[in-house]
Amino acid sequence: MTDVNITVTDREGAVHDIVAPTDMAMNLMEVFKAYELPVEGTCGGMAMCASCQCYVTSSHELEEMQDEEEAMLSEAFFVKSSSRLGCQIPITSQLEGLEVELAPDY
Repeated sequence: MTDVNITVTDREGAVHDIVAPTDMAMNLMEVFKAYELPVEGTCGGMAMCASCQCYVTSSHELEEMQDEEEAMLSEAFFVKSSSRLGCQIPITSQLEGLEVELAPDY
């Protein structure tokens, strides 16, 4: 089992150092929820609601954004160039040291 360390800044500015398993086929939204961070994941991880939007603040190269995620972000609020949907980021060993900030709730 390999775990990765991820730093999450929540909507109030508090920083959380979390550990995510790479062997459970989880995505970043599911890890947020497991740590009881304020992320709804209303659509269940289908890239249909943007309630798990976050900003990637580290220089990690993530998997390329798919059409569904891009379309959802084009309709979402508070979108930045670093915006991603947490549900579309699988937990892999390449995420070691990832830093993200939760987007504002609307």
